[in-house]
Amino acid sequence: MALANDLRKGMAIKYNSNAAIVLEVTHRTPGNLRAFVQCIIRYIGTGKSADIRFSSTEKVDLVDVSRTSLEFSYSDHEGFHFMDPVTFETITLQSDFIGDAKDYLTENMPVEILYVEGRAVSVELPPSANLKVAESPEGLRGDSSGNVMKPAILETGKAINVPLFIKEGEIIKVDTRTGEYMGRA
Repeated sequence: MALANDLRKGMAIKYNSNAAIVLEVTHRTPGNLRAFVQCIIRYIGTGKSADIRFSSTEKVDLVDVSRTSLEFSYSDHEGFHFMDPVTFETITLQSDFIGDAKDYLTENMPVEILYVEGRAVSVELPPSANLKVAESPEGLRGDSSGNVMKPAILETGKAINVPLFIKEGEIIKVDTRTGEYMGRA
């Protein structure tokens, strides 16, 4: 048991007898009223989000959380295969579980898998990924005023906008949180 004031992003709690991950926490003290903690949580079983309030002195049940560092190996019709670099065990996760993270996964990329009560609940990518540009049209001469971007398709199939000077075959750095171009790698 912990106080609602002690909640932080990434913690797992039990709410309405269901395990949930805390996505956002805001401590509020409105005027002359009592302080409260407003949280956005995502239920692990259903994947639905909820906006809830706790009194700052209310007790909440914490759930055991563990993180495991794995390396992405490959994907096939069975799912996405990850390997533990220490024990060399292979773990297979389904594509619906991976979600948008599949757009950034390349061979040997380190990721963290979050486990709650012994069950994998989310994949955490590094903040940026180095990806190769697979397709990109040539930039038109004279289109250089301002910050002009063009579409590009990366080796994973993700489409993003890149500056005109990026050519096919170049390795670029992409922000995994926003999906935006960060620079050349």
